[in-house]
Amino acid sequence: MVAAAWKFDLGATVLKEGGTRFRVWAPKSQTVNLLILSGKAAGAVLMQQEEMGYYSATVAGVADGDRYLYQLDNGKTFPDPVSRYQPDGVHEPSQVVDPDLFEWSDEGWTGIPLEQYRIYEIHTGTFTKEGTFEAAISFLDYLVDLGITAVEIMPVSQCPGKRNWGYDGVFHFAPQSSFGGPDGLKRLVNACHKKGLAVLLDVVYNHFGPEGNYLWDFGHYFTDKYRTPWGRAMNLDGAYSDSVLEFFLLNAGYWINEFRFDGLRLDAVDWIFDQTPKPLLQRLAEEVHLHRGRLGREIFLFAENDTNDARLIKPPELCGFGLDAQWCDNFHHALRTLLTRETTGYYEDFGQFSQMVKTYEEAFVFTGEYSQYRKRRQGGPAKDLPTSQFVVFSQNHDQVGNRKCGDRLSGSLPVGQLLLVAGVVILSPYIPMLFMGEEYGEKAPFHYFIDHGNPELVELVRKGKHEEHASGICEGEIPDPAAEETFLESKIDLVSEKVGEQAVILEFYKKLFSLRSTLPALQVFQREQMEVSGMPQQKVLCFRRWSGQNSVLCLFSFNNMQQEISLPLAEGTWEKLLDSSAQHWLGPGEEAPVKVEVTGEPGEIPVSINPYSVVVYAADLTGGAHGAS
Repeated sequence: MVAAAWKFDLGATVLKEGGTRFRVWAPKSQTVNLLILSGKAAGAVLMQQEEMGYYSATVAGVADGDRYLYQLDNGKTFPDPVSRYQPDGVHEPSQVVDPDLFEWSDEGWTGIPLEQYRIYEIHTGTFTKEGTFEAAISFLDYLVDLGITAVEIMPVSQCPGKRNWGYDGVFHFAPQSSFGGPDGLKRLVNACHKKGLAVLLDVVYNHFGPEGNYLWDFGHYFTDKYRTPWGRAMNLDGAYSDSVLEFFLLNAGYWINEFRFDGLRLDAVDWIFDQTPKPLLQRLAEEVHLHRGRLGREIFLFAENDTNDARLIKPPELCGFGLDAQWCDNFHHALRTLLTRETTGYYEDFGQFSQMVKTYEEAFVFTGEYSQYRKRRQGGPAKDLPTSQFVVFSQNHDQVGNRKCGDRLSGSLPVGQLLLVAGVVILSPYIPMLFMGEEYGEKAPFHYFIDHGNPELVELVRKGKHEEHASGICEGEIPDPAAEETFLESKIDLVSEKVGEQAVILEFYKKLFSLRSTLPALQVFQREQMEVSGMPQQKVLCFRRWSGQNSVLCLFSFNNMQQEISLPLAEGTWEKLLDSSAQHWLGPGEEAPVKVEVTGEPGEIPVSINPYSVVVYAADLTGGAHGAS
């Protein structure tokens, strides 16, 4: 059975036979006028009322580039809630966009399997000096050479002003004009595909930003039934909620079909409230997977979630929502606190070596245990799921940008510990994600920044950022989110030649990705083919993974002193492939042997490992030997 073609019938749709169809949901208004502000058909048109509060009109002569507004029965005019483009910002007219005018050249692209994802997160405005989609294209070869297979773009929904993280978006169908608008974004996605890179988009379905949010005037998008940290929650299970649900399902399909994204990252899904028998998250998973089958492309749905709830990624037949993967904050917290010793905010629950071992074994650290920070039990088990369903990281926009001074790990950790962090993430059994600039130890901070036009709102944001900071130490004043300087300080520098420590860090990241992509044992994600053990006294994490005859042993030392450990290795020749303590990596010099020969039965092999280091051994073993190792 062939799936039906995707239909998008909201906003302004340019018709093949000529003219443009406009359709808007405005149940709060008794009448809606369409105001065409430019082009051959400029003038006012009374829209026809449909069922369930929709209004529509088809106007001959309206084409790509024409501007328009909607006028409600209170006499006020507003941009289109489903605008494809806001060239002059959130308060100004919408622009008609004909998506068929863009010429794609990514023929044959079918995406990549989830297991091959190695993600690089970028904020478009600070990734390059220019801060545009177009400018990012020139660095795609750099990402491919690094070993990246997927680019994740922070939200691009039109926000007020020219600089914003993207989570204040109010036009979820309109790519940010200061980044380059819809055509710029399409050119970036097209270029990524031609380089073999998948592209993910971060989308925000739990709230809308405050400035330029005119949805209140049109329909019942919000509810007082629930609250989020950013205000009212979306109305997904109350009266009129069917149309709100349609809005988000269409948005997901829009990015996948018109922009050819390979997946979506759903922001903070624990703040999406829906008590219906089939909630939004499950419907989104079904919708995305329908597009996957219809388009014949690998398309995935990722969730950010703070509750350690594996139901998100379990199939519906196991009472799950059916999403493909989720972020694992516990991994980050366990790793960071072991090295920085931070205990503020949510880090209060972390800092134990045993937690690093558990997150390697099970993904989640809290699987039902009591959380001192939350003052309640937290999480549930996830160890029965493939490890490819979890995204891990040592840094991301939240874990850097929500710190008081936006400081990165490279601002406080020495090179040896930065290399250890890289190894723990990239050699893990999970999907690794880097935050832009991490791969060479970027020193520039990543601050929180806004560009609101409402002075009262700016003051509220300033006050809120001072109150909410949960981590980090900042000498002097916390950077002003509204200052342009705060934004400019957050730009990374990919142009300058990397020398000294930065060159070493960059080479090490490349080496790690090379190992991950070439060793068969590092390409399996079934827990039956891996073994985790912790040596608590030595604070050394030992991780084995195997595929066929290939077996890989990764050792991660979190100790500040050299340790003697005994490894029960199976029969074979174990070659050392990597030792971060080598002088080549600016370390003190290698202590672990270059080769370990094991004959006969598995034996306890003594190995020395340097402080804060990564050591990788590999062997080709005879069948059946892995489990005995």
